[in-house]
Amino acid sequence: MTISKKILHAWLLLLLCVSGPALAEDEKEDKDEPKGNMVMFVGMDISGSFKNRKYFDDSIKFASHYLYAHLHGIGGLKVPHSLFVGPIGGAKVDEAKTFFPIQTFQYKKIEEIEQELRKIFPMKTTNKFTDFNAYFDQVSTFMKNRKLMMKPTEIILFSDGIPDAPTPNGKTNYKMLQLKPLENLTRKMTIRVLYTSAVTGAAWQDEVPRKRVRIWTQDDQVMAQWQAPDIFLKDVPFEKQDRLFKWIKDNVDFPVREKRVN
Repeated sequence: MTISKKILHAWLLLLLCVSGPALAEDEKEDKDEPKGNMVMFVGMDISGSFKNRKYFDDSIKFASHYLYAHLHGIGGLKVPHSLFVGPIGGAKVDEAKTFFPIQTFQYKKIEEIEQELRKIFPMKTTNKFTDFNAYFDQVSTFMKNRKLMMKPTEIILFSDGIPDAPTPNGKTNYKMLQLKPLENLTRKMTIRVLYTSAVTGAAWQDEVPRKRVRIWTQDDQVMAQWQAPDIFLKDVPFEKQDRLFKWIKDNVDFPVREKRVN
């Protein structure tokens, strides 16, 4: 073996030693979580910037199927211990919003969940501000008041991901997003921002300051594929939509590793 090949071989062994245990630990962490131990917050962006795009209606439809599958543990999706659904932002900055509890959706069919979501988030009503920081503060308060701290938590945001906090030069400063209230609530806190653009998604993952909070984003064009005829099979009962559930695990509920961003 030449010297260059020996060096390459040594580097590969080092990478396996470093990344292998970390990946295995993440997988073990997921398997060790008791069934029904997860806390789930679902935030819907009802600002004009998101509702005026073609993906808002799709997000409502997907959310109804997604919530139903999780609530019933279909396709291997995790059943939440607690669920809270509410809007992101409001008519003014720092406005508190209503969080609807798990019982609002728990005993409903998919169509009924969709109707409930459309009643909570009507098309004719829009919020002036997409205030992510106020939403994160309210999540923190809910978890403390309801004694949900230390439970693995998923925050699912259906949004274009663009906060209403532009800088003087017209560009959005994603470092203004404050995740500090979420940092020490639990050992595993994941934020998933669904229906972003590719550029916005990259900004959330690379620019939002955080220490322990994990972030996953998915582009709007990818999210719209959940209804593709080769994924959501026509005339197949929902409980047997194995392709859809695999798609959700691979593209929405994807396990995320920690990434520190200053």
